[in-house]
Amino acid sequence: MTASGGRASATLRAIAPAALVLVISQVLWPLSAGTFVSGLILGGLTSLNALGMALIWRSNRVLNIAQGDLGTLPATLVLLMLEAWKLPFLFLAPVGVLAAVVCGVVIEMLFIRRFAQSSRLILMVVTLGISQLLTFAALMLPRAWGLIPAERTFPPPFGGQLTIGAVIFNANDLMAAVAVPVTLLALVVFLRSTDIGIAIRAAAERPDRASTLGVPVRRLGTIVWAIAAVLSFVSVFLTAGVTSLAPGYAVTLTVVLRSLAALVMGRMEHLVTITTSAIALGVLDAAIRSHHSDANLVAPLLAVIILIALLAQRQGRTRAEQDDAGAWRDSLEVRPVPEALARRWEVRLTRGVLVVGIAVVALGAPHVMGTGGSLKAGALLVFATIGVSLVLLSGWAGQVSLGQMTFVGIGGAIAAWGTVSRHLDPLISLLAAGIVGAIVAVIVGLPALRLRGLYLAVTTLALALAASSALFSNAYWNWIPLGTFHRPALFDRWSLDSATRVYYLALGVLVLALVAVRGIRRSRTGRVLVALRDNPSAAAAYGISVTRAKLTAFAMSGFIAAVAGATFVFHQASFRSESYQASESINVFVSAVIGGLTSLPGAVLGALFSKGTQWLLPGSWQVFALAGGVLFVLMVFPEGLGGLVFRVRDFFLRALAIRRGIAARSLTGNTLSRDDDDTDLEDAA
Repeated sequence: MTASGGRASATLRAIAPAALVLVISQVLWPLSAGTFVSGLILGGLTSLNALGMALIWRSNRVLNIAQGDLGTLPATLVLLMLEAWKLPFLFLAPVGVLAAVVCGVVIEMLFIRRFAQSSRLILMVVTLGISQLLTFAALMLPRAWGLIPAERTFPPPFGGQLTIGAVIFNANDLMAAVAVPVTLLALVVFLRSTDIGIAIRAAAERPDRASTLGVPVRRLGTIVWAIAAVLSFVSVFLTAGVTSLAPGYAVTLTVVLRSLAALVMGRMEHLVTITTSAIALGVLDAAIRSHHSDANLVAPLLAVIILIALLAQRQGRTRAEQDDAGAWRDSLEVRPVPEALARRWEVRLTRGVLVVGIAVVALGAPHVMGTGGSLKAGALLVFATIGVSLVLLSGWAGQVSLGQMTFVGIGGAIAAWGTVSRHLDPLISLLAAGIVGAIVAVIVGLPALRLRGLYLAVTTLALALAASSALFSNAYWNWIPLGTFHRPALFDRWSLDSATRVYYLALGVLVLALVAVRGIRRSRTGRVLVALRDNPSAAAAYGISVTRAKLTAFAMSGFIAAVAGATFVFHQASFRSESYQASESINVFVSAVIGGLTSLPGAVLGALFSKGTQWLLPGSWQVFALAGGVLFVLMVFPEGLGGLVFRVRDFFLRALAIRRGIAARSLTGNTLSRDDDDTDLEDAA
């Protein structure tokens, strides 16, 4: 084959995914010329964000969930200056670019560099915190001008219109149509023709080799983050002119979903494929919107595209990819109290006093808090139960889920349907919700047989966005009762018509979940899950069925999460679809990390932190508390609040051991040693 023939073949392969999407969209939802051009413009804007994610991936191997927020903050700044000061557009555009550069550099130097030696999965969680931190800044920024967060756009900077079919394009549309190819061309020239661009490409392909040759890899990483921020700013700002820029976290998640779809279609690295795929997905989006009154079908289709693209790739072949499943293996695993100390009367007395004290507080709380306090405490207990399901699935089994509220929402929907439509007893509704939740979780867990680490996290995030937009909104199947209902009596005897009784229901569910999961951890199943998390290859070598273990973890976690969702529906006496948005899935995962992803007490403490900040702080500051909390925890004590409690416990146990002359070598640290890992493997086998 000639060189020109080889290049032509490579070009065809690069644009093949985009061509397939365009053909499918045209067959299913035929487009007019004007709508097609509109889709090209929006797809081109999305491609800038996707390219920013790709550059960061190639440079740092970081899946940057905060990509959309890198541009949202400087874009909000420029929009506010346009609105408040009426400054010239041509003056403010460079200001936004400069602000984006500063934003990217600061983020890389403060956070990404700090976690340079961490696993890619930990880094992705860091970007979740960064995303929330930037969202908080964008929500607070209007206060500098005495304004409030609102949907914002800007008037066309010059006159003139272009009509294609029935679609009218104003100056903002034309400016975006010109700016996107110019930006793409500038990026290509920079990467191919400048010394810095060539160094970035070389460092992305062989970072260790580039470092030994004297290439400043760390400095290049900072430059890449600055470029990604500029690409995001151009995308977000021009999108604000074409449509508008709405405040809030869910908006950036939608941007990330579209960018992720293009990213995985381009196998994370092929820039031409990523660009053309993003443009084609923009056309697909426009096609769906032109044939439907809403865009609820977009997220499910993008989720399917992401899933197919990821499953078609070969995962887990490199050492870097294989460390993600055990990303939390270095988190402090709670050790039992050494046997010699556990028999001491001081330890037994302290443990008994703590158990009795916690029981007294838990049982007596609703009698001193009033109706409002009891409802808040009941919600806290429900979210603690959701945290327990994440400890089981992500902390112990290593299957990171960013879509846990999907299982919660499924359980809530089944409970609402069973109560309102079938008049079932609450206990039967709870069990039915758990069973359906387990089945759905197993179905969702099937990709985990091939996907792992951050790839599975991407899949569950996409499914969460799909479920919240299409399933829980009754967009296509009107089966979930959305109105308020009267809580039925348990066994037709015990009424649930008060905040106190619903609180006790939530407390009972949490206690059962804690007891069950604690028993699972001590059983062979628990040892299998931890062994699978820490070293899946060694677990398979010991004869452990990896497939069965993964699906078992998803089933148990889905059951607990769905029961928690059913409890929450009884708590609210209604099913509210906004409670199960994808952003809520992010929040519960972040809360679990803050509490300690491998600790059952951490599940409760994480829920207490999350709900406590929600009740005590105004809306924008709640986002800051979660963002600051997860970044602080990951930087200072990755074992979380639960691990901090056990640090205090071990401090007093060490003092007792020294005073009594008892040898307690295991109290020198909380992390599992290699010997302990081998013991878990042998016991599990």
